[in-house]
Amino acid sequence: MEDIEDLLVGNGSGSPPGFRLPLNAVGVNLKKNKNKPARQLSETPISSKIPGTQTIYIKTFGCSHNQSDSEYMAGQLSSFGYSLSDSPEEADLWLINTCTVKSPSQSAMDTLISKGKSAKKPLVVAGCVPQGSRNVKELDGVSIVGVQQIDRVVEVVEETLKGHEVRLLNRKTLPALDLPKVRKNKFVEILPINVGCLGACTYCKTKHARGHLGSYTVDSLAGRVKTVIDDGVKEIWLSSEDTGAYGRDIGVNLPILLNAIVAELPSDASTMLRIGMTNPPFILEHLKEIAEILRHPCVYSFLHVPVQSGSDAILTAMNREYTVNEFRTVVDTLTELVPGIQIATDIICGFPGETDKDFSQTVSLIKAYKFAQVHISQFYPRPGTPAARMKKVPSNIVKQRSRELTSVFEAFTPYNGMEGRVERIWITDIATDGIHLVRWKFKAS
Repeated sequence: MEDIEDLLVGNGSGSPPGFRLPLNAVGVNLKKNKNKPARQLSETPISSKIPGTQTIYIKTFGCSHNQSDSEYMAGQLSSFGYSLSDSPEEADLWLINTCTVKSPSQSAMDTLISKGKSAKKPLVVAGCVPQGSRNVKELDGVSIVGVQQIDRVVEVVEETLKGHEVRLLNRKTLPALDLPKVRKNKFVEILPINVGCLGACTYCKTKHARGHLGSYTVDSLAGRVKTVIDDGVKEIWLSSEDTGAYGRDIGVNLPILLNAIVAELPSDASTMLRIGMTNPPFILEHLKEIAEILRHPCVYSFLHVPVQSGSDAILTAMNREYTVNEFRTVVDTLTELVPGIQIATDIICGFPGETDKDFSQTVSLIKAYKFAQVHISQFYPRPGTPAARMKKVPSNIVKQRSRELTSVFEAFTPYNGMEGRVERIWITDIATDGIHLVRWKFKAS
């Protein structure tokens, strides 16, 4: 396989975000594979269609940050004339935005890539898989675009439609926040506040892809909030790999950012703010400030704080950098200071070395707090992570623990006692079943 990297020709300064170079200003660099001679460009099939007139199918796996990246890529492609389609069969090219958190997500990507190759569709693969595992065999013969190269997706698509294999992965600057965007839900802006994280969890592959913490400035984020409110957005989701770590690389912190954003929100609560996932270590020192913001009438009284295990021994093996008691402090403090707050958490069942006692401690923690949401995952070893080399818990035990914890969570009755209460809610979407509505609770009236 040869890798053809898209190189800028000229002054070397690169193109501004969203700018498409003239085609004669795009160079190619062929890397020869020892086992296979490089194709000559004259042998490459060239699309007979005018660039910008084709149809693109975009499939997104993973988190809200990935969804935001896909919306930015869709916006740029649309602004240059490409049509977007939900039908893969009708599309001229497939753009697959991938997730590397769990094995099932990557397996789904593998299946989709295989289908695309069988259908002779030009493929562009974006997201965390190519960024963190660029040499996986499934990526042979497809173009890839890195997580910080989404502002050059138009170039990658154009070269791919011409038959070239393009790889863009290396860059140290963040994509601009004011790129064109096509939102999946026109009322919801997913706002990435930083990329990467400061942690080094032994099971996590995302750090390999998203890298070390890189934060957008407070001014740029507050400016983006003002812009999207003017565009008619009614809900803003702050997204990142760890919201709580925001700003530590640029000398600010999360409360500073949140206060700046809240100052831009309409006083009539016509646009609401949802604070994204935050790990315990980086909010412990800001709990009172964050609680004050969560009490604001324009901010949802909700926070996603992953615990992953109720056992300190397992948290140490995960390198999570907090104890169960510190997690309890976060939950207890916010519950005391924010009336009606709902807290979501995550659990990994069957982490290497997890004993029956460790799992029992996790069950006890979940029963004690009866969290509004519990995202339960079975442990999946991710290649290249320290946890992948640890001794595994037998899969039948992992599955049994997952089922048991799911049964515990499903036994909770969170709406008991709410009869007769009046709640202010926000309808944001139609559920996947096409019948139910998706709603968020504002505040108790």
